[in-house]
Amino acid sequence: MEVEVRVFSGLESFIPGTTFGQSIPVSITEGFTGRELLKKLNIPEEKVFTFLVNGVHKDLEVLLKNGDRVSLFPAVGGG
Repeated sequence: MEVEVRVFSGLESFIPGTTFGQSIPVSITEGFTGRELLKKLNIPEEKVFTFLVNGVHKDLEVLLKNGDRVSLFPAVGGG
C-alpha cells in the first residue's frame, strides 16, 4: 500500500532531499495510523499542528488507506 505525503512550512527539513509541498510516495502496511506515519518519516509529533487526509482534518489515530493524500503543516504564525 502507498500514500502520498506533502509537507509544508519547515516540516520538509525532517525529510532529507524533500522540498516544500513536494509529493512523497510512502509505503505503508494495512492498519497504519497517522502517528505511525510521522514516526516512519522521523517528524516529531509535536511539530505537526494540522494533519489532513484527502483534504479533511484528522487526528493521528486515523487509519490510512491505499492512495490517501496526507498533508502536514506546523503551527504557523502571522500578522
